[in-house]
Amino acid sequence: MKTLTVNIPDNLDLDNGEVRLLVASKLYEQGKLTLGQAAEVAGLSKRTFAEILSKYNVSIFNFPASELGRDVTNA
Repeated sequence: MKTLTVNIPDNLDLDNGEVRLLVASKLYEQGKLTLGQAAEVAGLSKRTFAEILSKYNVSIFNFPASELGRDVTNA
C-alpha cells in the first residue's frame, strides 16, 4: 500500500481519521476500491466502514444500475 502525505489547512479542523474516511468513502463511491479495501484505508472493519458510509451520503450498494438489471435477470 502507498503512503501519501497531504497538507490540509488548519481551519478545516479534520483529524487523520476523518481524512482517511473521506478519501476511502470517495474512492469506494467511484468504484476504485472494494468495500474491504476502502475499510482498510479508513482503518476500520468492513462492517463499521459500511455503517459509516451513510454519513458521507454513499450507498453501500455501489454498482451500476445495468448490473442490477443483469442480476435480476439471472436470479
